[in-house]
Amino acid sequence: MTLLTIAAARVRLHELSLASARDLNADSGSGGFAWLDGDAPDGTRTGSGTTVKAHAAGTYREGWGTYVIVRAADGRAVGGIGFHSAPDEEGRVEIGYDVTEGARGRGYATEAVTAIATWALSQPGVTAVTANTDPDNALSQRVLERAGFVHISTTTDLCAYELSGI
Repeated sequence: MTLLTIAAARVRLHELSLASARDLNADSGSGGFAWLDGDAPDGTRTGSGTTVKAHAAGTYREGWGTYVIVRAADGRAVGGIGFHSAPDEEGRVEIGYDVTEGARGRGYATEAVTAIATWALSQPGVTAVTANTDPDNALSQRVLERAGFVHISTTTDLCAYELSGI
């Protein structure tokens, strides 16, 4: 399998191999990356577990897993981003992301979200990219808005965002 790399201005998104996803999903594994703050954030570990489970279930589709966000300038991993699964029958796909504390507020998440959403929407049959945040996570909501996502609903548990294809 050829692993996908999605390039943005200051970051590169590196799709995780099954071996890297397994390692990163372990409590102390690095996935083979040098992490900015010495360790991967919790959401990245959770996402890598989703990729491992999809492989085990035979539902993994190349490109639709977890990626590590790597700074182009120095090769340091600053977070993770990825898909909860391959697109559904309506062509909708959900993303999740996080960055290490030392990388927050620098625009890396916005670049990564924009890059992965652009890639997803360029794939045949994909109609929309969605993302959910906690209602009190204003920083993540701003990331999505800067990336062009539109707020579509709020419940007591989450705020839903969407970016539709053209």
